[in-house]
Amino acid sequence: MLDFQAARWTVAGEVAPQAGNNHPTSIPTGVFKTSDGHINIATTGVAMWDRLCEALEAPGIHENPGYATGELRSDNRDALNAEIEAVTVTKTSADWIDILEAAGVPCGPIYQIDQMFADPQVQHVNMEHPVEHPDLGPMNLVGQAVRMNRYEPKTGMATPDRGQHTEEVLTAAGYSEDEIAALRDGGVI
Repeated sequence: MLDFQAARWTVAGEVAPQAGNNHPTSIPTGVFKTSDGHINIATTGVAMWDRLCEALEAPGIHENPGYATGELRSDNRDALNAEIEAVTVTKTSADWIDILEAAGVPCGPIYQIDQMFADPQVQHVNMEHPVEHPDLGPMNLVGQAVRMNRYEPKTGMATPDRGQHTEEVLTAAGYSEDEIAALRDGGVI
Protein backbone atom coordinates (compact mmCIF):
# COMPACT_ATOMS: atom_id res chain seq x y z
CA MET A 1 0.00 0.00 0.00
CA LEU A 2 2.94 2.37 0.49
CA ASP A 3 4.22 1.80 -3.03
CA PHE A 4 6.89 4.38 -3.86
CA GLN A 5 7.26 5.53 -0.24
CA ALA A 6 8.23 2.01 0.79
CA ALA A 7 10.58 1.76 -2.18
CA ARG A 8 12.30 4.98 -1.06
CA TRP A 9 13.21 3.08 2.13
CA THR A 10 14.03 -0.34 0.70
CA VAL A 11 16.12 0.95 -2.21
CA ALA A 12 17.72 4.12 -0.83
CA GLY A 13 17.20 4.00 2.95
CA GLU A 14 15.31 7.32 2.78
CA VAL A 15 12.74 7.94 5.52
CA ALA A 16 9.87 9.95 4.02
CA PRO A 17 8.34 12.57 6.35
CA GLN A 18 4.75 12.33 7.52
CA ALA A 19 2.24 13.96 5.16
CA GLY A 20 -0.91 13.90 7.31
CA ASN A 21 -4.20 12.08 6.98
CA ASN A 22 -7.87 12.92 7.32
CA HIS A 23 -10.74 10.83 6.06
CA PRO A 24 -13.16 12.82 3.90
CA THR A 25 -16.39 11.45 5.38
CA SER A 26 -15.75 9.48 8.58
CA ILE A 27 -15.18 11.85 11.47
CA PRO A 28 -13.22 11.58 13.64
CA THR A 29 -10.81 9.66 11.46
CA GLY A 30 -7.28 10.83 11.05
CA VAL A 31 -3.92 11.35 12.63
CA PHE A 32 -3.65 12.39 16.26
CA LYS A 33 -0.51 13.40 18.14
CA THR A 34 0.51 11.38 21.19
CA SER A 35 3.20 12.05 23.78
CA ASP A 36 5.77 10.20 21.66
CA GLY A 37 4.49 10.32 18.07
CA HIS A 38 1.20 9.92 16.23
CA ILE A 39 -1.57 7.36 15.84
CA ASN A 40 -4.39 6.94 13.36
CA ILE A 41 -7.89 6.63 14.78
CA ALA A 42 -10.80 5.59 12.57
CA THR A 43 -14.35 5.89 13.84
CA THR A 44 -17.65 5.78 12.03
CA GLY A 45 -21.17 5.52 13.34
CA VAL A 46 -22.71 6.17 16.72
CA ALA A 47 -21.54 3.02 18.54
CA MET A 48 -17.91 3.54 17.63
CA TRP A 49 -18.14 7.26 18.47
CA ASP A 50 -19.48 6.31 21.92
CA ARG A 51 -16.66 3.76 22.42
CA LEU A 52 -14.03 6.33 21.39
CA CYS A 53 -15.28 8.96 23.84
CA GLU A 54 -15.45 6.38 26.62
CA ALA A 55 -11.91 5.14 25.89
CA LEU A 56 -10.62 8.72 25.84
CA GLU A 57 -12.36 9.30 29.19
CA ALA A 58 -13.67 12.51 27.66
CA PRO A 59 -17.30 13.02 28.66
CA GLY A 60 -17.06 16.70 27.73
CA ILE A 61 -16.34 15.77 24.13
CA HIS A 62 -19.11 13.19 24.06
CA GLU A 63 -21.68 15.58 25.56
CA ASN A 64 -20.76 18.53 23.34
CA PRO A 65 -23.88 19.33 21.26
CA GLY A 66 -21.64 20.37 18.36
CA TYR A 67 -20.59 16.71 18.01
CA ALA A 68 -23.97 15.05 18.60
CA THR A 69 -24.36 13.67 15.05
CA GLY A 70 -22.06 12.54 12.28
CA GLU A 71 -23.00 15.62 10.27
CA LEU A 72 -22.18 17.93 13.19
CA ARG A 73 -18.88 16.14 13.79
CA SER A 74 -18.06 16.69 10.12
CA ASP A 75 -19.05 20.37 10.28
CA ASN A 76 -16.93 20.83 13.41
CA ARG A 77 -14.06 18.53 12.40
CA ASP A 78 -11.21 20.90 13.27
CA ALA A 79 -12.51 21.72 16.74
CA LEU A 80 -13.32 18.05 17.43
CA ASN A 81 -9.90 16.87 16.26
CA ALA A 82 -8.24 19.51 18.45
CA GLU A 83 -10.20 18.34 21.50
CA ILE A 84 -9.35 14.69 20.83
CA GLU A 85 -5.69 15.53 20.33
CA ALA A 86 -5.65 17.45 23.64
CA VAL A 87 -6.39 14.06 25.20
CA THR A 88 -4.20 11.83 23.01
CA VAL A 89 -1.05 13.86 23.75
CA THR A 90 -1.28 12.70 27.37
CA LYS A 91 -0.19 9.13 26.64
CA THR A 92 2.19 7.27 24.35
CA SER A 93 1.15 5.83 21.02
CA ALA A 94 1.49 2.28 22.39
CA ASP A 95 -0.67 3.13 25.40
CA TRP A 96 -3.43 4.60 23.22
CA ILE A 97 -3.34 1.69 20.81
CA ASP A 98 -3.79 -0.75 23.71
CA ILE A 99 -6.66 1.34 25.16
CA LEU A 100 -8.45 1.88 21.85
CA GLU A 101 -8.06 -1.70 20.65
CA ALA A 102 -9.50 -2.94 23.94
CA ALA A 103 -12.46 -0.59 23.40
CA GLY A 104 -13.01 -1.83 19.84
CA VAL A 105 -11.92 1.42 18.17
CA PRO A 106 -9.88 0.93 14.99
CA CYS A 107 -6.48 2.55 15.36
CA GLY A 108 -2.86 2.01 14.62
CA PRO A 109 0.60 3.47 14.90
CA ILE A 110 1.90 6.02 12.44
CA TYR A 111 5.32 4.76 11.59
CA GLN A 112 8.25 6.29 9.87
CA ILE A 113 9.19 3.98 7.01
CA ASP A 114 12.06 2.35 8.92
CA GLN A 115 9.75 1.61 11.85
CA MET A 116 7.19 0.07 9.49
CA PHE A 117 9.74 -2.38 8.10
CA ALA A 118 10.78 -3.24 11.68
CA ASP A 119 7.19 -4.11 12.66
CA PRO A 120 6.88 -7.83 13.49
CA GLN A 121 3.83 -8.30 11.22
CA VAL A 122 5.60 -6.66 8.27
CA GLN A 123 8.61 -8.89 8.87
CA HIS A 124 6.37 -11.95 9.19
CA VAL A 125 4.92 -11.40 5.72
CA ASN A 126 8.37 -10.78 4.22
CA MET A 127 7.69 -7.32 2.82
CA GLU A 128 11.41 -6.81 2.18
CA HIS A 129 12.34 -8.88 -0.85
CA PRO A 130 16.09 -9.35 -1.36
CA VAL A 131 17.46 -9.12 -4.89
CA GLU A 132 20.87 -8.79 -6.47
CA HIS A 133 21.37 -5.84 -8.80
CA PRO A 134 24.23 -6.22 -11.33
CA ASP A 135 25.57 -2.71 -10.61
CA LEU A 136 24.25 -1.80 -7.16
CA GLY A 137 24.73 -5.18 -5.50
CA PRO A 138 22.35 -6.67 -2.94
CA MET A 139 19.24 -4.66 -2.05
CA ASN A 140 15.73 -5.13 -0.74
CA LEU A 141 12.66 -4.36 -2.82
CA VAL A 142 9.07 -4.26 -1.64
CA GLY A 143 7.64 -7.79 -1.48
CA GLN A 144 4.12 -8.88 -2.31
CA ALA A 145 1.64 -8.59 0.56
CA VAL A 146 -0.64 -11.33 -0.83
CA ARG A 147 0.44 -14.92 -0.26
CA MET A 148 -1.20 -18.06 -1.58
CA ASN A 149 -1.11 -21.13 0.66
CA ARG A 150 0.12 -23.42 -2.16
CA TYR A 151 2.44 -20.96 -3.88
CA GLU A 152 5.94 -19.98 -2.88
CA PRO A 153 6.98 -16.66 -4.44
CA LYS A 154 9.93 -16.77 -6.78
CA THR A 155 13.13 -15.03 -5.89
CA GLY A 156 12.85 -11.68 -7.57
CA MET A 157 15.24 -9.76 -9.67
CA ALA A 158 16.18 -6.12 -9.82
CA THR A 159 14.61 -3.96 -12.49
CA PRO A 160 16.49 -4.59 -15.73
CA ASP A 161 18.47 -1.85 -17.41
CA ARG A 162 16.85 -0.17 -20.39
CA GLY A 163 17.24 -2.40 -23.41
CA GLN A 164 18.68 -5.29 -21.40
CA HIS A 165 16.18 -7.78 -22.84
CA THR A 166 15.45 -6.16 -26.19
CA GLU A 167 17.09 -8.89 -28.24
CA GLU A 168 15.34 -11.65 -26.29
CA VAL A 169 11.95 -9.97 -26.69
CA LEU A 170 12.39 -9.33 -30.41
CA THR A 171 13.61 -12.89 -30.99
CA ALA A 172 10.56 -14.23 -29.13
CA ALA A 173 8.38 -11.98 -31.32
CA GLY A 174 9.82 -13.65 -34.43
CA TYR A 175 12.49 -11.17 -35.56
CA SER A 176 15.60 -12.70 -37.15
CA GLU A 177 19.17 -11.82 -36.15
CA ASP A 178 19.51 -9.78 -39.37
CA GLU A 179 16.29 -7.84 -38.69
CA ILE A 180 17.39 -7.09 -35.12
CA ALA A 181 20.80 -5.95 -36.41
CA ALA A 182 19.08 -3.66 -38.94
CA LEU A 183 16.95 -2.14 -36.16
CA ARG A 184 20.10 -1.58 -34.10
CA ASP A 185 22.01 -0.07 -37.07
CA GLY A 186 19.05 2.22 -37.81
CA GLY A 187 19.01 3.54 -34.22
CA VAL A 188 15.56 2.09 -33.54
CA ILE A 189 16.88 0.01 -30.66
